Amino acid sequence: MKKKLKTVYSCQSCGHKSPRWMGKCPGCGAWDSLVEESGEEGRYPSSGGNSLARAVKPVSVADVECTDEARFSTGISEFDRVLGGGLVEGSLVLIGGDPGIGKSTLMLQSLNGLCGLGRRVLYVSGEESVRQIKMRSGRLGASSPRLFVVSEIDLEIILATVEAEKPDVLVIDSIQTMYNPELSSAPGSVSQVRESTLKLLVMAKKSGIPVFLIGHVTKDGAIAGPRVMEHMVDTVLYFEGDSHHVFRILRAVKNRFGSTNEIGVFEMKDRGLDEVPNPSAVFLSERPERSPGSVVTACMEGSRPILVEIQGLASSSNLGTPRRTVLGLDQNRVSLLVAVMEKKLGMHLTGLDIFMNVAGGVKITEPAVDMAIITAIASSFLDRPVPEGVAVLGEVGLTGEVRAVSRMDIRAAELKKMGFTRIIAPRSSLKGLTGLDGMTVNGVRNVSEAMEMVF
Repeated sequence: MKKKLKTVYSCQSCGHKSPRWMGKCPGCGAWDSLVEESGEEGRYPSSGGNSLARAVKPVSVADVECTDEARFSTGISEFDRVLGGGLVEGSLVLIGGDPGIGKSTLMLQSLNGLCGLGRRVLYVSGEESVRQIKMRSGRLGASSPRLFVVSEIDLEIILATVEAEKPDVLVIDSIQTMYNPELSSAPGSVSQVRESTLKLLVMAKKSGIPVFLIGHVTKDGAIAGPRVMEHMVDTVLYFEGDSHHVFRILRAVKNRFGSTNEIGVFEMKDRGLDEVPNPSAVFLSERPERSPGSVVTACMEGSRPILVEIQGLASSSNLGTPRRTVLGLDQNRVSLLVAVMEKKLGMHLTGLDIFMNVAGGVKITEPAVDMAIITAIASSFLDRPVPEGVAVLGEVGLTGEVRAVSRMDIRAAELKKMGFTRIIAPRSSLKGLTGLDGMTVNGVRNVSEAMEMVF
């Protein structure tokens, strides 16, 4: 007997299903996001009480034999760093980012690197024709005979092609364009994205072929589609950057095979992305000398120390409510530190406009840059530059105390390598520091002591 078809309405933002259309989704509150979908009733039937399924014998975790994951390089060391040391066989990697940020460029360059290491790769595009891919790959110098390209959106055809060609790596660009003919909904809908990801996941785990999925992002910056998609994949990477800056940051927000703290830094050029092995030198290359409001600090991104320039500007305001414009830092954190400066340092900043920026378009969330934020604002407020060769770091509490930061030895070594001669840091972080000959390290307990030492 033919199965009964039913109509449901699915939210394109959160996946909530409703038997009737509503203007506002009851799940996430989004307006006009419910789209009609048809599906077979009982598509995933329950086993019931008469099931013939056999029970699985559990195994003690102590008896499980485990070896290191088989990894192989992508040919791009910055990419390998973010993946946790290389690409794991059978893994499913989701890469998101703003339109035009360079996701497809990164994929083509990494595939070309894989081809150079003897791998056979397949690039499936649902957005570009084969001729368009050829034009872009020619500009990037990614024209290896081991790189095969297909322009297709039908998932059944793609899976059949993978079965026939048996590539070493597969790229889907993008998952929102894939179409599963078993579903009646349009490509990009919640059900299509979810089911396409599930089928690719099953294929990757059975065959051992690593799969890269390129995902679109919403206006809020999150990857479009159901949130369950991020739970299904092994690794979620975000390609960040500003179209007005040449630097791009590849950041992991989920990684089952490595750390989520590592970042990869790239520079966008005419012929594609170039790796930036020493980000500190690049971010400080255009720093103005002896300019009020500029200070250098060391932040940690995973196991890598990066020196960045924090810029602050305090100026008189002609508005009833002074502006607080912050780029690259947590705005709430900056407001908190401004309040600490007024209370503990006696600086009257209430009626001033305050602007903060991290040079190079980098985004920093680490509290270890608190002292640098205070120093930059104070330097602009007093119109006195920070002395040459001085770096500042430390976390600041609401009572004005300067708290310890982690990995102080690695931060100090990076500052010494870049030519800095004096560090102002929390006193509690200075224990055990060695190998800093030629550098002066001043420990402070509160922001008042720090400001006296700097100015």
